[in-house]
Amino acid sequence: MTQVFFYHGAADKLAAACALLGGAYAKNKPVLVFAPDKEVAGGIDRLLWTQSALSFVPHCKSDSPLASETPIVIADTLETLPQDERLMNLSQVVPPGFSRFHSLIEVVGREEADRDSARERVKFYKDRGYEVRYFDLGQRPE
Repeated sequence: MTQVFFYHGAADKLAAACALLGGAYAKNKPVLVFAPDKEVAGGIDRLLWTQSALSFVPHCKSDSPLASETPIVIADTLETLPQDERLMNLSQVVPPGFSRFHSLIEVVGREEADRDSARERVKFYKDRGYEVRYFDLGQRPE
């Protein structure tokens, strides 16, 4: 059964997502990032290029010919999957077919709309028997 992790309370949701992706890359763990909103996808792409002058997190969009070889892939749809280990959800909805993944990572900001949609997703997962684990990003610096 898919493990569900909610990282909540992020002052900057995309910066928090980039930090998590950087940590996953450092541990050699591939992640598929579900970002159907073009602004969010573009924002995460830009931040991964610029987050640190001393580190680089290899990433690409799902339609790239290098998607199957790249550890971090940004996708606006989950029809074609380069891997099924980890999915990061940066949308406001339950990702279609999330149960194909070993782990689902949800990143939640402090905005009320983001928190409300996250509560709905938590209820969805719990109602279907998924154990949800929480990590408060507001308790540590981003």
